[in-house]
Amino acid sequence: MHRIMVPAALAAILLTACAPQNPSEPSAATTHTLIVATTISPSPIPPAPASTVTPIPIVQARDFPNVQAYTWKLVATGFESPVDIQFPPDDSGRMFVVEQPGRIRVAAASGLATAPFLDITDRVNSRGNEQGLLGLAFHPWFAENSVFFVNYTDNGNHNVIARFRRSGDPNFADPSSETVLVSIDDPFPNHNGGVLAFGPDGYLYAGMGDGGSGGDPLGSGQNTGSLLGKILRLDVDGGEPYAIPRDNPFAPSGGRPEVWAYGLRNPWRMSFDPSTGDLYIGDVGQGTWEEVDLLPAGAPGGANFGWNYREGAHAFAGSAPAATRFIDPISEYSHSEGGCSITGGYVYRGRMPEWNGIYLYGDFCTGKLWGLLRRQGANLGAPWETDLLYETGASITTFGQDTEGEVYLADRSGAVYRLEALP
Repeated sequence: MHRIMVPAALAAILLTACAPQNPSEPSAATTHTLIVATTISPSPIPPAPASTVTPIPIVQARDFPNVQAYTWKLVATGFESPVDIQFPPDDSGRMFVVEQPGRIRVAAASGLATAPFLDITDRVNSRGNEQGLLGLAFHPWFAENSVFFVNYTDNGNHNVIARFRRSGDPNFADPSSETVLVSIDDPFPNHNGGVLAFGPDGYLYAGMGDGGSGGDPLGSGQNTGSLLGKILRLDVDGGEPYAIPRDNPFAPSGGRPEVWAYGLRNPWRMSFDPSTGDLYIGDVGQGTWEEVDLLPAGAPGGANFGWNYREGAHAFAGSAPAATRFIDPISEYSHSEGGCSITGGYVYRGRMPEWNGIYLYGDFCTGKLWGLLRRQGANLGAPWETDLLYETGASITTFGQDTEGEVYLADRSGAVYRLEALP
């Protein structure tokens, strides 16, 4: 293990109830407001233009590298509660950092821009520790259509997925260009999820928390008629403001047609491996277990990750019907090991071959950072191996990955770091 020096972490806990929370009384009814949900995609959308995609070879590290030969280098600072790091597919090399109060800031080689790219603090509710502007995803054709998407908590306590457009100036978005795609009543001020990511199929995926409180009192995780506790999958190019992909598991019936996977508590960061298309999900636990979930590329929709029958791979509440099939996590760690709130990360696919194929993720409360891999040559049924690589001392709120596959992390105190080899 290697320790890096970072600014002192803030005391507040951003992501979730690391111990069981004191649930308030749930409302008698929870309304899920859907803007459009009836159009079925005519066909899959085309991939992003080749000019915006950096080819990333499929290489698998043979083992975990000697972490003493690497460090997390400070690359930018001065952000207010950063919760997402994204790089647009426009060859600009700019880094966009989402600030929880409702701004998106831009950092480039010339430094941090003074004025935000987007400021929607007027419509974002960030009063709760887990509320705010939480996620950003650039359209794969962003260089051509200037479109991007955000996920935030609004002033009416709804979880909102919205579309915006860049203005004529590439350094500024148009805050008046907002189109709301989905608005979901937020019954409690925690477990909002908020992560957005485009898959290799061109569809927009959104991770939504179970609605909050503690223990899923509304039963959202296992209720396929709810948009909470789910991964949603939307075709943002097949309809206005979106259409339903034909192969979404509940598109015909049996649940909300937007749902792709369910049984999640609070997916805090998910990402696609840019080489394989596998989807990795960091799902925050209730009081004992934190987990990493995997949906392999090409897997059908309808995966059930178990919450709240299970926390990680362990029984939590009630008994599932006999025919219920759960997807086990590929890795988990207990709070007794010194963690309390997972922050999902990325599979490294950058310039350092020793790291290629290793999934990096961390813990918000302790700053521990793990690697996860299957050794080269191992078949798909082989067990995953986990290694504690760094004790960063940071309050790790998010990771990021640039268009060349390099991996970044953010400390809630306002700093962003990149994994680099020591000279």
